[in-house]
Amino acid sequence: MAPQVVLFLCVGNAARSLMAEAIFNADPPPGWVGASAGTQPAARADPRTEPLLAEIGVRAPAHPPTLLTRETLDAARVRVTMGCLDDASCPAYLTELELRDWSLPDPRDLGEDSFRRVRDQIVSLVKGLRTELIVADRVAAERVRSLAR
Repeated sequence: MAPQVVLFLCVGNAARSLMAEAIFNADPPPGWVGASAGTQPAARADPRTEPLLAEIGVRAPAHPPTLLTRETLDAARVRVTMGCLDDASCPAYLTELELRDWSLPDPRDLGEDSFRRVRDQIVSLVKGLRTELIVADRVAAERVRSLAR
């Protein structure tokens, strides 16, 4: 069975969504995998993304910033935006889908300490999401077991 996908989205896929993908995949719930994409992907990851992930023992994703496609969106079970829903770069179809918005500031123009605070917020949000997915999967499995009785 293919893993279920959490898709982390932002405009450039250069910092926030890449960090969320990496942090999620460092310790994913069983049967889950994280992916990321951007509506207008940058040419390369923000140069601070990799070292700030390394500070917390997490490897940056090996892929460059990736363009969001409708197929990628449709394949994801959970979709999380980093705060771009108010941005003109977000395609209209994003508002038609069920998604969560973490409303994180874009660290692109932030200093090192503020960039680090965004990373730490992502760590906390991913931890909460991971717990939520584990609990939901356990509840679903218990339902299936009770129906089989």
